[in-house]
Amino acid sequence: MPAILGRLKVDKYLLLIISMVVAASFLPARGEASVAFGWATKVAIGLVFFLHGARLSREAVIGGLTHWRLHLVVMGATFALFPLLCLGLAALPAWIMPSALAGGVVFLGCLPSTIQSSIGFTVIARGNVPAAIAAASASNLLGILLTPILVGLLLHAKSAISPSSAWAIVLQLLAPFVAGQVLRRWVGGWATRHARLVQVVDRGSILLVVYTAFSGAVVEGVWSQISALDLVRLLVVCAALLAAVLAATYFTARALGFSKPDEIAIVFCGSKKSLASGVPMAGVLFPAATAGLALLPLMLFHQIQLMACAVIAQQYAKRADLEPVNLA
Repeated sequence: MPAILGRLKVDKYLLLIISMVVAASFLPARGEASVAFGWATKVAIGLVFFLHGARLSREAVIGGLTHWRLHLVVMGATFALFPLLCLGLAALPAWIMPSALAGGVVFLGCLPSTIQSSIGFTVIARGNVPAAIAAASASNLLGILLTPILVGLLLHAKSAISPSSAWAIVLQLLAPFVAGQVLRRWVGGWATRHARLVQVVDRGSILLVVYTAFSGAVVEGVWSQISALDLVRLLVVCAALLAAVLAATYFTARALGFSKPDEIAIVFCGSKKSLASGVPMAGVLFPAATAGLALLPLMLFHQIQLMACAVIAQQYAKRADLEPVNLA
């Protein structure tokens, strides 16, 4: 038990994100400052997706696409199972699923998988790392197209976003990404050599988006809409969601006869949701009054998935029947 608790570490970057929420709660941007932060946020969102495009290796994606059965399972979990489960959770009674957070849960279900943590946990668990790289990268690439469309369709009834505006948002997110891919020949090497600086810019942009989103939400009275009990309920909902998807990916991989390394890649890539992609997407998809609320389920789910998957990866790694995957 002490060993397990020792692995349940709080993500330091998540603490920085929470500090932005606290700062916005006590010192929200108002008036002209709000307008300035709004423009800065738009630039930051474009920068984030430009960097994603510049850093994403086309070779890694193309090289792993031959394992199409594995990718279909991962994409099915990410863009079909997750949204359906989240729609069901959002429809639960208010005493279980707070209505103010229901839209954020649906938004969570529409997001792509993570890249870094999916691959990292697959490495620790001695799974199929090349397939994990391809699946996670493809998920993020498709997410730029699918997430706005899914959010528009699933939340249209609640007037959160219309399908027509979703297509416009696709262009806002896709254009910087495509520019990054086009310029990758010239920018990719620089981004690789200055990976630390790129990470600072990337993460700093996300912090700016969080502060701007929660500033607008605080001005609109977000903390009068939810309580501490609502957050506890949300914690339970997110934990149940993660458990359901982990079980579904695990048993599906086994039922379809995948090898153990492939199973590991499916479990870790199919059960994640990307904070790095979700934060800037929320800044584009939702108005300031609701963007903060939309981010709360994602922030909570992100920490839960890191803690749970850290333990699962260690348990996978202890299995005697696993052989290290050749990364060459």
